[in-house]
Amino acid sequence: MRDNEESFDFRPLGLAIKEARKKRGLTRKQVAEIIYIDPRYLTNIENKGQHPSLHILFKLVTMFNLSVDQYIYPDVEPAKSSRRRQLDYALNSLDDKDLLVLESTAYGITQSKKE
Repeated sequence: MRDNEESFDFRPLGLAIKEARKKRGLTRKQVAEIIYIDPRYLTNIENKGQHPSLHILFKLVTMFNLSVDQYIYPDVEPAKSSRRRQLDYALNSLDDKDLLVLESTAYGITQSKKE
């Protein structure tokens, strides 16, 4: 059983958790308090690729809207990437005026790629 656990490299997902945490402006200590773990445990998950328990993994990926599919099945295109999920989360806090600005920006980027 131990061999199977070590065959999965958790470091990329740990780094994604770290990046998402920083984007939210949260410290390790704050996240650890929210999900009831020791901050050193979170440090090891983020930096050393320590395998968290399923319960802690679930809390982290749902807290930061991460898609684990892209890490578990790297050769399969996920329905929504972690970046898209995080953007969706950020969009939920915007009003219609803000969304209009973003829509225009996205349209401008799309048009510039066509040229």
